[in-house]
Amino acid sequence: QAELGVNEHHQNEVVSYMRFARFKRGMCLKTVDSCFQDLKDSRLVEETFTVDEVIDMLDGLQSVVHSEVESELINTTYTNVLLLRQLFSQAEKWYLKLQTDVSDLENRELLDQVAEFEKSEYTSSKKKPTADPIKPKLAPLNEGGSELLNKAVAHLQEENEKLKTRLRTIETQATAALDEKSKLEKSLRDLQMIQGDQKNNANQDITELENKVAALKSQFEKTLNDTTANQKFLEEDLVTTKHNLLKVQDQLSTAEKELEKKFQQTAAYRNMKEILTKKNEQIKDLRRRLSK
Repeated sequence: QAELGVNEHHQNEVVSYMRFARFKRGMCLKTVDSCFQDLKDSRLVEETFTVDEVIDMLDGLQSVVHSEVESELINTTYTNVLLLRQLFSQAEKWYLKLQTDVSDLENRELLDQVAEFEKSEYTSSKKKPTADPIKPKLAPLNEGGSELLNKAVAHLQEENEKLKTRLRTIETQATAALDEKSKLEKSLRDLQMIQGDQKNNANQDITELENKVAALKSQFEKTLNDTTANQKFLEEDLVTTKHNLLKVQDQLSTAEKELEKKFQQTAAYRNMKEILTKKNEQIKDLRRRLSK
């Protein structure tokens, strides 16, 4: 069976319209056949006709057939307009804007596809039992397209389930975030307490350190004062010692001079001096002799 590229529901609607069109086409053909039959029954009663009579009969037949075919074509056009009106009205209820491509209406390939589809549908319908046929009907216009509504409802239900799932996920994440926030707040309080204790300990350590520094400073000042006093005492002692040293040196020099004076006055000193004088004279005499 040839397919038209639409879903099953729309294909059934197309089949219903094609049956309606086939029925109207058959009625039109019967009307045309009836025109010819009426001409045969009413005018073709004699065996011979003149040319003018034949032309007159054909002109009458042409006028009747032309009128019937024109009326049927106009009616078909109006029927198609009503069909489009139904489709557009249903689309507008869902705020849709349908578009048509008139150039496809003369597409021979598509027309052949529709002809093949009609042929296969007509052949398959002949094979089906004809007793109590159930003809599909178009959905009432005032219902707004129940199938489309069902699809929209199903789509909304699916979106609703997705939103519920996402909401549950967000709730789980929010609960986890609140738990994490509580843990962080508790950790912050503990840290603040620890920092407070450390701050108190630090203040205590600083106080102790300041006391130690003050004590060391006091001890250093005391030591410095003691050192200064000792330095002054030592300087004074050094001056005194220096004076005493000079005095002792002076006394020693005087004593040496007196000792030398006393030594020069002794007999041994005088004898030694005479001996040295003689030796010097002998040395000088020897040098003169050596020179000669």
